Amino acid sequence: MMNNQTLTKLLEMKLSGMADAYKEQVSNKEFHKMSFEDRFTLLVDLEHSRRKSNKLQRLIKTATFINSNACIEDIEYHEDRRLDKELILKLASGTYIQDHHNVILKGPTGSGKSFLASAFGVSACRQFYKVKYIRLPELLDELSLAKLAADGSYRKVIKKYKKVDVLILDEWLLTDMSTEEAAILLEITEARHKVASTIFCSQIDPSGWHLKLGNETIAEAILDRIIHDSYQIMIDGDISMRERHGIGAEL
Repeated sequence: MMNNQTLTKLLEMKLSGMADAYKEQVSNKEFHKMSFEDRFTLLVDLEHSRRKSNKLQRLIKTATFINSNACIEDIEYHEDRRLDKELILKLASGTYIQDHHNVILKGPTGSGKSFLASAFGVSACRQFYKVKYIRLPELLDELSLAKLAADGSYRKVIKKYKKVDVLILDEWLLTDMSTEEAAILLEITEARHKVASTIFCSQIDPSGWHLKLGNETIAEAILDRIIHDSYQIMIDGDISMRERHGIGAEL
């Protein structure tokens, strides 16, 4: 017989997984043949599993991926893309996050940089790391506005991004940076240097980043904090991924 008070207490303590398992055990006579220890273990296991699942969903939602369904298992290793599968699987294991290293994904528009970055991000979420996906123009807007405020918002935003285990910066240096914007990027890279990992998605090889950053001194400082601790993946392809999966590909 179900003890309604026990069920109510479980729900009050937000142990919904355990509450559902308890109701199942009461209604299914097969469970009555089991020992108390085995039945209790099942209650705890279901609650634990549900909490981990809920945490994963929260992490994925908070990350604001453009494609939250991207995953390592769906990466397409077409010959013309020349992807290093061994390196990708190594990175997916999360060792670069533990070592606070970065990843630079470079390639032309439509090559699948954002998908691969999101796949790495989802993989990190599965390992319960905090991830944030954001386009560089949006990040610069957020920090520029915070810098204008007189309430210390700028430092709070810098601190917020420092706490993210994996920061995915899409559209990295797609346009030329002003000296002020380059200085903001230096703040971010300095805050995260050797304490967190960043994934950069860029159409430009790092050898050309100096020109985009403009100020030579700031550019040297930024690159010094990124390049030496980064894995680089060139995503090539005779056909863009948008073309591969576009309407024409279905005809």
